[in-house]
Amino acid sequence: MFHNDGFRVLDRQECLRLLAKVPVGRVVYTRQALPAVLPVSFSLDADSSVLLRTSAGSGLVHAIGGVVVAFEADDFDAATRSGWSVVVTGRATVVTDPAQHERLSRVGPRSWVVTCDDVFVRIESEMVTGREVSGMRGAG
Repeated sequence: MFHNDGFRVLDRQECLRLLAKVPVGRVVYTRQALPAVLPVSFSLDADSSVLLRTSAGSGLVHAIGGVVVAFEADDFDAATRSGWSVVVTGRATVVTDPAQHERLSRVGPRSWVVTCDDVFVRIESEMVTGREVSGMRGAG
C-alpha cells in the first residue's frame, strides 16, 4: 500500500528480490572520519549477505573490514517517475576461509577491474529496508 507521500515500504524478502536484479550498488562507509560512497559491483550470497569483490590492497578493504557499513542499490525510471531503493546495513568482513574464497571465485560477483589479488567482502544483511515509489501524478 502506498502512503500519502507516494512511497510504499518494502519487506525484507521483496528488498532482497529487487537487489538480485541489479549489478551495481553503493557502499557507504567512513573514510578519514568523513562519509564516503563508492559504486561497486556486487551479488547476493545464499545467506542474503551482500558480496563485493575488490583488490586486497584497496583502500576500501582497509576502511570497511570489521565495521558496520551501509549498502544501497536502486532502480528508477525517470519517464514514469517510479522505482525502488534498498539499503542493507551490517558488519563488513573480508572472507578469509580458503574454501569460501574458492566458491566465491566461481559464483561470486565479477569485478569490473581485473586484479590478481582479489578478495571478497561480505556485508551481513542485519538490517534490510526499502521503499518503492510509483508515478506520482501532478508532481514536478
